[in-house]
Amino acid sequence: MGDSIPIGGEGGEGEPGEPGSGGSQMSTTKFVQEGAAIDYTPGADIPAGTVVVQGDLVGTTRVDLKANQLGSLAVQGVFDFPKAAGAGTAFTVGTLAYWDAVAKVATKTAAGNKVIGKAVRAAADADTTVRIRMSQ
Repeated sequence: MGDSIPIGGEGGEGEPGEPGSGGSQMSTTKFVQEGAAIDYTPGADIPAGTVVVQGDLVGTTRVDLKANQLGSLAVQGVFDFPKAAGAGTAFTVGTLAYWDAVAKVATKTAAGNKVIGKAVRAAADADTTVRIRMSQ
């Protein structure tokens, strides 16, 4: 059988082209974590349930986080997000949801907002929350 270089190899010492060596034949990756949550260190104390936007990445805290201490943001999972109530704010299952960082609500409006996922339960105009499966 021919030589192969596995993606995600151990990345140890070795000659170029050896599996896991990072040799010249191909780049390798290194598994870090599952990705349902990412490391996050807030500059100030923030309570559980706070939505945090970093560029195009939207996450939410699952527990209270202390200032300048390593914590994490959930970037996958199913969460109830606040939404505005009123005419035209209903969600149907499968509707793309965006985070409006100014109004601090989930919305169907893409312009100026960041994708957070898709609604997994219908929400009526009068509802003040919408259940969203986060995916980015």
